[in-house]
Amino acid sequence: MQSTSRHHLVPREEGGRYGPTIDLCQPCHSSVHRFLTNRELARLYPTVEALRAAEGLQTYLRWIKRQRVERITNRRARR
Repeated sequence: MQSTSRHHLVPREEGGRYGPTIDLCQPCHSSVHRFLTNRELARLYPTVEALRAAEGLQTYLRWIKRQRVERITNRRARR
């Protein structure tokens, strides 16, 4: 079973520390932050509906729908 992590709809760094959150599987959460900046998330995608419609995520969302989430690893490179 894939673990989930809490995603702040408005990133903490952009003033969303106490704002609404959603649970995302770890690969999806990593991908959201890979394809969208915190500033974009705060200004353009502060709701679940807006995030689902984000143009930058559409290719990933189409791909992930066809995958078995238990087998996906999508870790960001350590810096």
